[in-house]
Amino acid sequence: MANLHFHYGTMGCSKSAQLVINAYNQSKNGNKTEIIKPAVDNRFSINKINSRIGISADATVLKTLNGWSPAPDTKMVLIDEIQFFTPSDIDILVQIADSRPVIIMCYGLMIDSNEHIFPASRRLIEVGAKLHRMESTCQIPGCMHLATHHLRYDSAGNVIKAGAQIAVGDSNYKSVCRQHFNMLYHGIGHYGHNGR
Repeated sequence: MANLHFHYGTMGCSKSAQLVINAYNQSKNGNKTEIIKPAVDNRFSINKINSRIGISADATVLKTLNGWSPAPDTKMVLIDEIQFFTPSDIDILVQIADSRPVIIMCYGLMIDSNEHIFPASRRLIEVGAKLHRMESTCQIPGCMHLATHHLRYDSAGNVIKAGAQIAVGDSNYKSVCRQHFNMLYHGIGHYGHNGR
């Protein structure tokens, strides 16, 4: 089994829920786990991983992975919102995965709302992390296509096409398929569904 994994998908595809379930199952089997989240992710709680379906788990909050290492008896490390860390943090995970008998499970987004790969996510691909795509459907009413992109909206309902790559929270986001992203962000194509 690979010891560095990247579970990725759009917002709302149950990444955090799967992390919490995975940690629970490992603990039930007697395997010590550590759960980590980035300090920037304070949407629902400072020191917990919270899923929209109502389950949660305590987490260690870190600004960086520099200087951190898992406890000697830890069998699995689960990291939420991995895209908020840096490529150098990913390199630290590689060193740990290659030198210790510990499995590292990263969960997060691959691309931002401007269709750019997050640097930490890109680094996970570059270093050969085992990729696991988590699927969900487009949030445009009536569309059942695979959600692959995010649209970010301002308070007036206009699509935001610039700005910071990291913006915590999802109240102004929609996970959408490629076709609806191209229609609503780039103005390309025609609506095959109710697009509003």
